Amino acid sequence: MPNNRGMNQQTPIERAAQIVGGLTKLADIAGVSVPTAHEWKTQKRPVPIARCVAVSNATHGQVTLKELRPNDWQQIWPELDSQPNPQQQQAAA
Repeated sequence: MPNNRGMNQQTPIERAAQIVGGLTKLADIAGVSVPTAHEWKTQKRPVPIARCVAVSNATHGQVTLKELRPNDWQQIWPELDSQPNPQQQQAAA
């Protein structure tokens, strides 16, 4: 699936890897292989629900659950619906 993001926009996994010190370290933190983390990064596979919290926690919330599961976070974590998205906070500032 081709990605439609701009040249300067990173995927959530790219950002997470940058924050923690690389894709290998992120894979370690999430308990997966580097090829699996690479599939997340290239958006060939979504980050599994069971791994999202570890990734978000590793980034100290800089990469959110909403960003990791943009199509279904409402069904998984409905309590997040009342929390503002960090990108919305930045736009309002």
